[in-house]
Amino acid sequence: MVTNGTVLVVDDDRPIRRMLERTLSAEGYFVRCATDGGVALAAVERAVPDLVVLDVGMPGMDGLAVCRRLRAKGLAMPILMLTARDAVTDRVTGLDAGADDYLVKPFAPEELSARVRALLRRGREPRELLSFANVILDVESRTAHRDGRDLALTPREADLLELLLLNPRQVITRETALARVWGGRASASTNVVDRYVAYLRHKLGPPPLIETMRGVGFVLRG
Repeated sequence: MVTNGTVLVVDDDRPIRRMLERTLSAEGYFVRCATDGGVALAAVERAVPDLVVLDVGMPGMDGLAVCRRLRAKGLAMPILMLTARDAVTDRVTGLDAGADDYLVKPFAPEELSARVRALLRRGREPRELLSFANVILDVESRTAHRDGRDLALTPREADLLELLLLNPRQVITRETALARVWGGRASASTNVVDRYVAYLRHKLGPPPLIETMRGVGFVLRG
């Protein structure tokens, strides 16, 4: 079935979440839902949506924190923030966190649909591409090619490749990769960086582009 795109709805309030899902589904979007920030980040790891509708006031990791995490990973999909707070400072905080638009509760479903359409139109402007040697990464879709060959990267591999493409011929330490790609999680170690570099090398194929700097990290050379 052809859809108008995939929307990830993140809201801990079940009635609002169901209303958002019904409204957007009726507009032809494929809707995925998350009940909190952690579930939302895991959902994006599995598949990057075309747009995120993100509630600010959630327990635990709030919407602002989720938004910052998504932007820190280099994800450029439009983010529409929902909030019950209408102060100018609240809207500014949301926009500074990386949101593209702000919708104050309560709102009419028609306004939500119009905001989503506008954000997706804006998102269909020319895509940002990163390239080095014969490798091209589409920053928004997280797809990559080498010499026209699809690399079929996982989200984590795409994040690692993006970090290298943003810093060609510069040494990326394992600690930097851990902080930028894995968010400095205590459960991750520098060993996981080595493992994912190996995965990425295998998918890139010959001739090799990623050079290991023994005891330091890795560098992208062409």
